[in-house]
Parts: sequence; structure tokens; C-alpha cells
Amino acid sequence: MGDIDVAIGIDADCVAGWLGSYGGEDSPADLSRGLSAGNEGIPRMLALFEEEDVTTSWYVPGHTIETFRENVEAIADDGHEIGIHGYSHENPTSLTREQEDAIMQASMDLVEEITGDRPVGHRASWWEFSENTPELLEEHDFLYDSSLMERQFEPGYVRKGDDWTKIEYENDAESWMEPYEYGEETDVVEIPISWFRDDIPPMQFIKQPNYNAGYASPRMIHEEIYEAQFDFLYNRRGAGVYTLTIHPDIHGLPHMIPLLEEFIQYVKSHEDAEFLTLEEIARKYEDDPSVYESETRYV
Repeated sequence: MGDIDVAIGIDADCVAGWLGSYGGEDSPADLSRGLSAGNEGIPRMLALFEEEDVTTSWYVPGHTIETFRENVEAIADDGHEIGIHGYSHENPTSLTREQEDAIMQASMDLVEEITGDRPVGHRASWWEFSENTPELLEEHDFLYDSSLMERQFEPGYVRKGDDWTKIEYENDAESWMEPYEYGEETDVVEIPISWFRDDIPPMQFIKQPNYNAGYASPRMIHEEIYEAQFDFLYNRRGAGVYTLTIHPDIHGLPHMIPLLEEFIQYVKSHEDAEFLTLEEIARKYEDDPSVYESETRYV
């Protein structure tokens, strides 16, 4: 058995999520759900993490910091890591380089005001990279990013300059029959995430722009996906990083707290599995990239 490290990452989208992603910018009712996430969800989750003695990583939009400052200060006071996550949960692919750069800088400044330290972690809003994101991560000297999904359980390094050819049906077929081209590695560690270990897609009710019922069974999600993926890592792969991405908007709800508690206790019941922040994982990987390599044929 190698090292198995579990990182709980909390994306504190709150009102910002409705402004930038969930189509609620004109709905006082949807915005009130974001207010509930910031005012009630964050404290509920912090209370559980304190009870379970688990340190986590929070990715907090600048809008959330300025709207719920006392609760974000409580995140830092409890010893949790805080990284950046856009300002109003903007889609990076819709931003100019200047806009994306300005948002990164402002978000970093806001986190530093709260913690006293420059943030080392970046998580892209929408989990989308623009063509400028890798170079901006380098320029701002981030230790790590956690937005991409090339691997399930093993960190790597952010690349810049990847290239691919889109299909353009009005042209000859030969014009798009080209393989994917890998770019150049940067020094920014990439810690993978997964939509299958994220609570928003199955459990967030969204009216627009694309209707999502959001009523999947939380227990089914926890047992048949979250725990099942952990079991694969633990029993078959034998080493790696497990990232769980949750939100105060979902796991801060009353019926979700007991399930999150059960998941934490489930992981704790396994020898050699440990909860770490993503910063700790990134530094560990930098020191020894082999620490999370699979000891079996499973990847």
C-alpha cells in the first residue's frame, strides 16, 4: 500500500455561482439560495469539519469573500486552506486575457487580506481553462491548479500550448484528421478533479439556462459513486490522490451534513488513508512525484 491522500475541496460559489454560471442573475429567489449557502451552509460545514478534525481546501470567489467576509474569515481562522475561484464565477473561455488577469489579481489580493498569505492554489470557475490560463498561472506563480481531469487519481503538471483540430464539416475530411498534440509542461502542479466526485451536477436544482432537476438520491451518490471511487483507489490502485468537490450550496444543506459525516468516517476507517489539503498534496508531489504512482496495473 502506497500513499492514499484524500482532499475535500469546497467551492464556495454561493451568490457568485448564480451570477456567473447557473442562470439566476435575474432571480431574487435563486440569489437567496446563494445567500443561504453563504450564511448557513458555510457555518454548518465548518462545524462538521471541526468535529471530525479534518482540514480542507476552500476555493472562494472574490464575490463570496466580500459578501460573506465574516464566514470566510472563520474558514481561515479554523486553519483551512483558501484558494481562488474567480470573482463572480465567470467562464474563463469568455474572458479576454486582460479580464482574466485582473480577476486573478483581485481574487489573490482578497484572499491575502483574509489569511495574511498569498494563495498558492487556483481552481478555475466552470472548471474551464482559457487559452491564457496556463501562462497566467505561471506568471502569478501558483503552486498548483485543480481544474482539469486528465487523470483520476494522480497529479501531474499543467501544460501550455496543447493543440487540437476541430471538425469543420464544410471542409475536406483531411483538414481535421490530426491527432491531439501535447504542449510544454509548466512548473504548476495539476491535482485532478472529476465531475463524478462533484455534488452540483446530480443534486443542484437549476431552472435555466439548462433545466436540471437536481433530485438524485444523495445516499446513492455517496455510496455508489463517492465511496465506490475511493474503494477502487484503495483496493485496486493502492496509491493516489482522491479529490472530492463539494459546495455549501449542496453539502451545507441539513440533509447532506450527516452524509458528509459518514463519508469522512468511512475514509477514516481505512488504514493508510489520510485527509490532506491540496496544498499539502502539491508540495508532497513536488518533493517526490513517485509517491502517488500506482503499485498495480490499475491507473
